[in-house]
Amino acid sequence: MSSVRPKLKPEVPKLVTAWDAPNGYTIYRTASGDWTQKVSEAEIVTHDAADEALALAVKDQTRANDPYLMEVSEDGQIIGRETLRESIRANGPTCHPQYGRQAGDA
Repeated sequence: MSSVRPKLKPEVPKLVTAWDAPNGYTIYRTASGDWTQKVSEAEIVTHDAADEALALAVKDQTRANDPYLMEVSEDGQIIGRETLRESIRANGPTCHPQYGRQAGDA
């Protein structure tokens, strides 16, 4: 089941994100329907394609927990009302640069 998130307008670029079931990492849905830990590899969708991508992700709950749509720019940069939250999810902990994804631990 997907969490309730702020409703994004159909024309807003977005991508599907979730938690990786085996390890808890943040993951993003790719155009091939697979999952990646790199936001830069995620499929950017709008309109009906966004709803379809989310519906497919919801069916993949064995791999992806709690999928939802998040707002991005047309080139895939994290923006929007939850920018800080999504940036932390994408980059890892904010405590020290030697930890998390910024240290290559992803």
